[in-house]
Amino acid sequence: MSTTAITPPPVPLGRRIKRFMADRPLVPLIILLVILVVILQILRPGIVNERWIANTIKFAIPLAILAGCQTMTMLTGGIDLSVGTVATMSAFIMATQIVNQDPAVAFLLAMMPAVLIGLVNGIGVGVFRVHPLIMTLGTSLIGTGCLQVYQRTVIASGAKIPDFLAWLGTGVTSGFPNALLLFIPLAALIVFTLARTGFGRLLYAVGDNERATRLSGVQYWQVITALYVTSSLLAGITGLLYIGLIKAPSLSLAEPLVLPSVAAAVIGGTSIFGGRGGYTGTIVGALILTVLTTLLTILQMPEGARRILFGLIVLFVTAAYLRIVEER
Repeated sequence: MSTTAITPPPVPLGRRIKRFMADRPLVPLIILLVILVVILQILRPGIVNERWIANTIKFAIPLAILAGCQTMTMLTGGIDLSVGTVATMSAFIMATQIVNQDPAVAFLLAMMPAVLIGLVNGIGVGVFRVHPLIMTLGTSLIGTGCLQVYQRTVIASGAKIPDFLAWLGTGVTSGFPNALLLFIPLAALIVFTLARTGFGRLLYAVGDNERATRLSGVQYWQVITALYVTSSLLAGITGLLYIGLIKAPSLSLAEPLVLPSVAAAVIGGTSIFGGRGGYTGTIVGALILTVLTTLLTILQMPEGARRILFGLIVLFVTAAYLRIVEER
């Protein structure tokens, strides 16, 4: 009696592609980035050159660092809406204190609000169980008010952009932006922390199942406090870098980057419900949004149309990613 082996039916090409994309989430993001660059080159021949690439990276780096703050907080199911205010405060304080203070002292003074706001956020979320959106929005509003009061006390002394921040923000060496000297170590540290350290594993665990994490003996409030302090410190560093790039201190310097930073993290594959995501995809997401902004500027779209298209693309990319993940 002979038996015939039953061969499974062939997997459809579409399903194989989706499975490939799900196993390699960076691939669709890189494809989208390349498509946007190609469209940009078609609309404005010659724009994609060494200088354009350097400028794109310059403006993508502050967004990518703030998006790193969102990535880490979103891994726990939270969000940090205070990062724009923290970055603005650090930048403004640095620009005004450098006039009369030693650079090291000015730096410490500029980072103090970041530490303070991070502690308040962490204690509010981790100890008193305030929702992260409400907590960080509240500290953002308080920080903005304090900055307005502070401005009145230093309005007579003026402001100055430190030369080393201008060099870091706008300088280019051998075709590479100087900001990469700051960003590459920071990015490597974030990636390593999330992938290889106990703290990173705790962030994923808290976002995946907070109750189980508590029952296993993890001090939830300590993890959350450390998370939000880290997020605020990164935001403060971003502010110093961004003021070197923009060279114009203002009371709303980094505020426009808050929602794009959330979008970059979501586009990069970080779940707003926690427990899934990574920083590598967030970096590509920041590049996508930066190139998209350039594309919309070239198309001379009105601000309203820009916002509509920007939102639609973010929703489309997010929905496509979630669909791929669900079909794994």
